[in-house]
Amino acid sequence: MTPGLVAGIMALYFLVLIGISLITSKGADTTTFFTANRQSPWYLVAFGMIGASLSGVTFISVPGNVGKIGFGYFQIVLGYLVGYWVIMFVLMPLYYRLNLISIYSYLEQRFDQYAYKTGAFFFLISRTIGSSLRLYLAATVLQLFLFDAWGVPFALTVATTIVLIWLYTFKGGIKTIVWTDTFQTLFLISAVVICVYIIADRMGLTFSSMIALIEESNYSRIFYFDDVNSTLFFPKQFLGGAFIAITMTGMDQEIMQKNLTCKNIGEAQKNMFWFSLTLVVVNLLFLTLGALLYLYSASKGISIPLASDELFPRLALTEFGLVAGIFFLLGIIASSYASADSALAGLTTSFCIDFLNFKDKPETQKKREKFIVHVGFSVVFLIIILVFKEINERSVIDAVLNVAGYTYGPLLGLFAFGLSNKRILRGKLVPLICVLSPALSYLISSNAEYMLGGYKFGIEILIVNGLLTFGGLWLISNRAKETAKAS
Repeated sequence: MTPGLVAGIMALYFLVLIGISLITSKGADTTTFFTANRQSPWYLVAFGMIGASLSGVTFISVPGNVGKIGFGYFQIVLGYLVGYWVIMFVLMPLYYRLNLISIYSYLEQRFDQYAYKTGAFFFLISRTIGSSLRLYLAATVLQLFLFDAWGVPFALTVATTIVLIWLYTFKGGIKTIVWTDTFQTLFLISAVVICVYIIADRMGLTFSSMIALIEESNYSRIFYFDDVNSTLFFPKQFLGGAFIAITMTGMDQEIMQKNLTCKNIGEAQKNMFWFSLTLVVVNLLFLTLGALLYLYSASKGISIPLASDELFPRLALTEFGLVAGIFFLLGIIASSYASADSALAGLTTSFCIDFLNFKDKPETQKKREKFIVHVGFSVVFLIIILVFKEINERSVIDAVLNVAGYTYGPLLGLFAFGLSNKRILRGKLVPLICVLSPALSYLISSNAEYMLGGYKFGIEILIVNGLLTFGGLWLISNRAKETAKAS
């Protein structure tokens, strides 16, 4: 693909997104930006959430990782399914009953300002880092196959991608994103289906022979029960996946903000149910693509790049022909921007509602401050991506899940504590516990092989982190109760 063709595809794609933005943002105010006036059709939310949840990380890293762990990632996906149903029947009814805009205001109603601000702060940290890493992938691909040829520095590539997101989200916010994510998810799934078809056709495979070839290969293994110390051990992956889903979806303002735009709890639950089932199928499709990429490379004598994230882009853009290249480009743009645009809206919403007390301000002041916050998070994305480029030594999906294990743990502990008992938390010890728990989790994980006879922590460190947070909150709630009795 020539740089001119890549630039033309991108230009056309973003013209469509901006067109959708112009239509959906007519008459929009800050309430529209934050809640879409709670008028989103549930089926649009469900379909669009697929793109936002998968992101460019899934699009590139999951197929690439098949070479290392086969279909092992599907163990996590099965855990996701359980997590989504917990969200459907436990968290979503709570959020709708309290009529929340920011889900972290639950912590204020249940505890106090310290717990509320702590929960919102950890969301800001978690989502800012996670979404920046996801967007990093899109910028890397665009740099490799477009901007390098023009001599454009990587920093300018990143800045360009972020400006484009900002342009179509700054006014309509979540209302626009519900529609743009639907559009982008369509391209994401189409790209994978077309690439699978092209590879199978080039290898002379029918659907049944393709499945048989994958089953007979070294890449088809799903379940790992043989080594409890391995990070791939099934219970670790399954439980880790369940809690990743609960925290990164159910306790994440970005994703839940879309669910809360549905008209009522019934429609929101239908959205979550169909989204969860569809996501399982789509992840299987990505894993199938990954196996085919490696099998095709072996059959054609193509060398595998050291960085697994580079395999799919290189083959799609240089080996499989123009159609595959175009749809790959559309898929990576769609997957990365579907995640990044909703993250930008979710972060802006959380900061405005949770830290700037928007509730009692006039509309003109709200618009001005929202604009500044929106720009501010765009700049933060840029900084994190440039830093990560300098220090990255691992697959991006591994990096995202690793970060999530530490930053979402305090949110898991706070929400679990609030929902499981009636104890009261008050004061500055809450944020202290929530800072100490990830630090202690990191120390445990770093020394686990020595302390626990070779045991390696994977994403289940999130559960440990949540338990430490829960235990610390329990201790300070007991102390407060005893102090009250003594006085």
